[in-house]
Amino acid sequence: MSKRDYYDVLGVNRDASEDDIKKAYRKLAMKYHPDRNPDSKDAEEKFKEVKEAYEMLSDAQKRSAYDQFGHAGVDPNAGARGGGAGFGDFSDAFSDIFGDIFGGGRGGGGGGRSNVYRGADLRYNLEISLEEAARGCERQIRIPSHDNCDVCNGTGAKPGTQPKTCSTCGGHGQVRMSQGFFSIQQTCPTCHGSGKEISDPCVKCRGAGQVKTSKTLNVKIPAGVDEGDRIRLSGEGEPGQNGGPAGDLYVVTHIKPHAVFQRDGRDLHCEMPVSFTTAALGGEVEIPTLDGVVKVKIAPETQTGRKYRVRGKGIKAIRGSEYGDLMCHIVVETPVNLTERQRELLQEFEAISQGDSAKHNPRAKSFMDKLKDFFA
Repeated sequence: MSKRDYYDVLGVNRDASEDDIKKAYRKLAMKYHPDRNPDSKDAEEKFKEVKEAYEMLSDAQKRSAYDQFGHAGVDPNAGARGGGAGFGDFSDAFSDIFGDIFGGGRGGGGGGRSNVYRGADLRYNLEISLEEAARGCERQIRIPSHDNCDVCNGTGAKPGTQPKTCSTCGGHGQVRMSQGFFSIQQTCPTCHGSGKEISDPCVKCRGAGQVKTSKTLNVKIPAGVDEGDRIRLSGEGEPGQNGGPAGDLYVVTHIKPHAVFQRDGRDLHCEMPVSFTTAALGGEVEIPTLDGVVKVKIAPETQTGRKYRVRGKGIKAIRGSEYGDLMCHIVVETPVNLTERQRELLQEFEAISQGDSAKHNPRAKSFMDKLKDFFA
């Protein structure tokens, strides 16, 4: 499949300014970012397409080559940035944006963009009970983290030494490569964009400047959360690179199965067994709720499957003050372990009922009539 025109991908005119191109890219990159479109292959492909278009049109030389020769003028096989359209890490798609916001170039004569990266977002799966989801709670979680190395104070260099300016890029973090009639800029392969070289690295952190550790966070679970809801803890994800902002931590709630209730949005459902006598004659039964026990009147001649609604005994809306309802599904329980006297009374009752079966057992009568019609 042939590639779409880069200007069409970003939705801009061919004479669009640098700012217009950047604005269009930011809008589309946010729209199609994988974090906002989980499990969407279509969004992922569009995200890649938008990123590639921006990489080409935001660079004056690449744009000029593209305007003259089309896609052939910016063929990734010509050596552009490790293959041009390599999208292994979605986080680097915003490096240009964050580079402008958090520091621009590194000074000197390089004139390139700073390789400032936002830290990756993290996910933590938290299992809570139905009661905790309904009422809200506060939980402590322990997550892996990174801290500045206490031996080198985050420099990455052995105590008593200092990082040196990178000899390859001169401290700019980027190098320029000439490819035929145009040149391209890419991350320095020696310092990986930091602008510094460490000849004698710290023994503890091995030159990284950070060590793996863990931290404990308090997470407030609001009342009404449901299965799969996400709670964002801003800045608690992985640290950024070269001064970039940290990512976020998303705590995803999972509700444990409950012994009595099943949840459906704000409503709760439960099965309520009632005796044969109560179902036939009516009566009052106690029904459990998350807040205690309530009494419900059972109408005479209640059948299995009938629902009784107890208003306001469900789950509170996560936004707002309204509560759902509790739906009780009646299950008429057949008596077991009968005594001899109970058997006699039931047999007597059955004999009396058979005298006018259609009146006392209308559903059975209807079923038998349907069988007769079927076999006829």
